[in-house]
Amino acid sequence: MGKPTGFMEYERKNGPVTPEAERVQNFREFHGQLPTEEQKKQAARCMDCGVPFCQAGVMIAGMASGCPLHNLVPEMNDLVYRGNLEQAYIRLSKTHSFPEFTSRVCPALCEAACTCGLHSEAVATKENERAVIEYAFEQGLVKEEIPSVRTGKKVAVVGSGPSGLAAAQLLNRRGHEVTVYERSDRIGGLLRYGIPNMKLDKSVIDRRVKLMEEAGIHFITGADVGNTMAAEELTKQYDSVILACGASNPRDIKAPGREAKGIRFAVDFLSEVTKTLLDSDFTKVPTKLAEGKDVIVIGGGDTGNDCVGTSIRLGAKSVTQLEMMPEPPCERLASNPWPEWPRVGKTDYGQEEAIDKFGHDPRIYQTTVKEFHKNKKGELDGVTVISLEAKKDPNTGRMQMVPVEGTEKKLPAQLVLIAAGFLGSQDYVTKSFGVEVDGRTNVKTAPGEYATTKPHVYAVGDMHRGQSLVVWAIAEGRAAAKEVDRDLMGYTNL
Repeated sequence: MGKPTGFMEYERKNGPVTPEAERVQNFREFHGQLPTEEQKKQAARCMDCGVPFCQAGVMIAGMASGCPLHNLVPEMNDLVYRGNLEQAYIRLSKTHSFPEFTSRVCPALCEAACTCGLHSEAVATKENERAVIEYAFEQGLVKEEIPSVRTGKKVAVVGSGPSGLAAAQLLNRRGHEVTVYERSDRIGGLLRYGIPNMKLDKSVIDRRVKLMEEAGIHFITGADVGNTMAAEELTKQYDSVILACGASNPRDIKAPGREAKGIRFAVDFLSEVTKTLLDSDFTKVPTKLAEGKDVIVIGGGDTGNDCVGTSIRLGAKSVTQLEMMPEPPCERLASNPWPEWPRVGKTDYGQEEAIDKFGHDPRIYQTTVKEFHKNKKGELDGVTVISLEAKKDPNTGRMQMVPVEGTEKKLPAQLVLIAAGFLGSQDYVTKSFGVEVDGRTNVKTAPGEYATTKPHVYAVGDMHRGQSLVVWAIAEGRAAAKEVDRDLMGYTNL
């Protein structure tokens, strides 16, 4: 695959990135693409390794190794190296519904499991994938399949995030009549309002949705099923219903002073920013949310990083990011060998921007909030943080992070953004459909399946597996579509 000696001849090279000081002036995407000839060299680095863990998508030590979609990575890279981007797109589209999304927001599980990455830098598969899909759109190669025959079966998909869109795409191709219901004012779910525009430009979603509409998929926005719209309306009207509502319950921080004005969940903050930008066609930036404020972000994951980058763009006076866990090592430990997911530290775009603007990394590890402080108006004006240490729970034997008394420190804060993850599905949806949930409030199904305890009702994505990645959501949407099709038709050719 690729050039046999390519990994020895070429160093990894990523596409150009707009400098931090320049890109924080707007909400535009800032990752550029390499010229075609240079991208071919990057694809040439793909080794004929014999066992391509990059496309395995297996669980090793409780973590995913390789792409859950089982993209044919070496074959795609070989076609990019040979300059045949059209065939590369055809090959990629056999397993992938939306490469334009993952090539922007995925942490690249394929690259983490790349054999080349064992002793050198991994093949730039994520950027190769983006080059392929953008070429395909530019050349008019991306077309949603319009079925020549309709089956007469009707399917409702509740939620228009990546899992719901993937399921809708395949079921429509099969010939079923598919309607997607979205409670927000725009299609996209997490892709639309959970991910900032500079990470995923919303026009990228719009162009795909337009193709899906042209192929016959119906989209209905402002439909909050289980609240303003009864679940019975769907179960009576459709042959099958797929619940793809995401893990929408944000984890809270229960500390004294939590009622202070100025404490928000990260997803609400990010959604408001994106909606304001879209509603005004990017002419209005909601700087009032963070301008001149000391911002504290609770959570060290991707959403926390997005809050850091967004706050800087809104003119924050300072940004501090709290992470409960210890700082990861710079390199793999012996206990974390390849091809396991590398548990190593990384500095993401938001942290890079904070370092450039404020002169230091915004992250404070092994720290959490002990108390929120408010002024006489009830407005947040500071927090007390406390250090944490790992100790074994005598009852369970598990290691847990516990406060270290005497390490308290007060920090100024007029805005706190809680990005501590999500707990599972929202009960007004699950109760309205009468489906059972597990101890984590994820919708219960048989292992490896998507049918719920309610006949003809299925669950996919974060609502089914818990908070996870976009690539896992797409994989589940495709798998669920196959199961629904089989149950409707008695067999499936998906």
